[in-house]
Amino acid sequence: MKPSAGPSADQLQIHGRCFHPTGRFIEFAKSEIEQSIAERFDKIVRLHPDRPAVIADSEIFTYRELDAHASLIARHLIDRLGTESEPVAILLESGYEVVAAILSVLKAGKFFSLLDPNFPVARCAAMIEDAQTRVIIANRVTRSLAEQVAPPPVQIVDLDDLPALATPTASQPVAGADALGFLLYTSGTTGKPKGVVQTQRNMLHGVMRRVNGFHICPADRLTLLSNATHQAVMNILSAVLSGAAICPFDARSASAREFAAWLTRTEITIYHSSASLLRQLIGALSGREDLSRIRLVRAASEAPSLADVEQYQLHFPDTCLFSNGLGSTETGTSTLYFVDKHTRLGAPTVPIGFPLEDIEILLLNDDGEEDRAGVGEIAIRSRYLAPGYWRQPELTASRFRRDPGAEATRVYLTGDLGRFTESGALEHLGRKDFQIKIRGHRIETSEVEQKLNEHGAIAQAVVTGQPHPSGETRLVAYLVPRSADRLTVTALREFLRDKLPEPMIPSIFVYLDALPLNPGGKVDRGVLPVPGSRRPHLDTPFAPPNSEVEQELARVWAEVLGLDEVGVHDRFFDLGGQSLLATQIISRVIEKYKIDIPIRALFEAPTVAQMAVIIDAKRDKSLEAGQLERLLAELESMSEATAAERLAGALPDNNRHG
Repeated sequence: MKPSAGPSADQLQIHGRCFHPTGRFIEFAKSEIEQSIAERFDKIVRLHPDRPAVIADSEIFTYRELDAHASLIARHLIDRLGTESEPVAILLESGYEVVAAILSVLKAGKFFSLLDPNFPVARCAAMIEDAQTRVIIANRVTRSLAEQVAPPPVQIVDLDDLPALATPTASQPVAGADALGFLLYTSGTTGKPKGVVQTQRNMLHGVMRRVNGFHICPADRLTLLSNATHQAVMNILSAVLSGAAICPFDARSASAREFAAWLTRTEITIYHSSASLLRQLIGALSGREDLSRIRLVRAASEAPSLADVEQYQLHFPDTCLFSNGLGSTETGTSTLYFVDKHTRLGAPTVPIGFPLEDIEILLLNDDGEEDRAGVGEIAIRSRYLAPGYWRQPELTASRFRRDPGAEATRVYLTGDLGRFTESGALEHLGRKDFQIKIRGHRIETSEVEQKLNEHGAIAQAVVTGQPHPSGETRLVAYLVPRSADRLTVTALREFLRDKLPEPMIPSIFVYLDALPLNPGGKVDRGVLPVPGSRRPHLDTPFAPPNSEVEQELARVWAEVLGLDEVGVHDRFFDLGGQSLLATQIISRVIEKYKIDIPIRALFEAPTVAQMAVIIDAKRDKSLEAGQLERLLAELESMSEATAAERLAGALPDNNRHG
């Protein structure tokens, strides 16, 4: 197998400008991956004891303080579990304690599993059970949830119950480079989450690729905007294993303006988020923010558009670069592509770039043979791939292939489709299978189907992603009922709420007498009908509008949602509403009535009748022209993912899934 083509001269020239203007970049040496993460962190602590390691809100934690805190937690873990390697679950909101907890688990010679507090209890409990975890790290905020997802004999280490910071006297075990570092769960093809494990050598190699690729140095400050993801883990480690500072921020519950102000106040130098969150940020910029210290903008989790690149070029300083790439929990960051203020992309997509050190990119045809000339499945060839999937040897064997040409390397089949451009850069062309992206979340539809099939009234279920006129992808469930009595959409959503995260709950439910089959007897997804415009079957009877405001709102809702009619007591989400559609409705309301009404109003008052009451109460508080223009501009720039992220933290737990 031939190695992938290297970066073009233009890419090398752009990449060469990654150096921080006020810091000195020191290359992460290849020899540094032959140790444990804790050993590498100890070296950084000795080099930079008083530099900021974590900047969380108004608090700054130095490397000395972070090391002492992580060592204290590690001692408690050793006291409870001994020194043998095993998984330890971490259930914390994103922030300083997550960073300390990750390092403590590694210091204790164990490997960590991250749980998102926003996931349903059943999903977190399934991960705990599958990982066979004996201890879960929590605090006062998440302890109640920890007790629900991990009942005895699982022990809970409550960080708020630990004594004041002190350096433990007992020695800590030294793990080798081959020891496991993390166990992270992603949506699974078998209808349940699958756990991916990585060795510490592979994790350090991934850090090396990031540090050297982005020229991360101690003067840098990196964003931490997500929780319980591979990207979050690698952002944390890339910072604290290079002397830089990691800066957590809850972008879900803050306004776009607060987010922009935080970037300036914290003096962020490396910005990393989904493309959707980046769009929200750019849409909120007033032009008065000081973004001069941001030298790199990294879009991940979902494909950035050409419009995203143009907005970056318009709003960020000349010294700032834009980066796109390919990465996964199984492989780490594999390719990078850089754009500067003068780059003009001729292709319809932003390339995902060129392979990093010790990575080769293959394109495989339907016969599994390499073919660089056309479109094929992207495969990653490397010595530094994940060992595989936790307790799933058959799945591991199907996705990770031995390389007959080199004993130490393997090939990972990504399931993504791609092709090479004339310059040798890789373009991403979507998923080979039925795995799709909804609001930046990678979803394997089989997991949603499996949950629907658990309902006794459903005989068969197929879930697909279909485009909405708004430009966003919506999840559509096609159901064959067991009897003529069909469940309402209200009942179906209620059934799924405690089983799946909100992005995995279908927006549209379509009933069929039978699923269409192809000649081979498999479901023919290509001929599934496009959802119609009829009002869905709800628990709530149709009620026509009474007042003039209700008539206007019902008309707007019907147009935005693509329905023939909307009753005044119909709930927004039961009608197929999503966060992006919510921004469109609120934008029209603001423009029509010239009032200040936040997006969360549609979540707190999710019917036409309830919203009409809010509008009537605000009719005497008209906005000035400038205020109206700013509000509409912010709403227009907001994506579904960012609207959902902002609203999730503001809603009560039992309403977070709509």
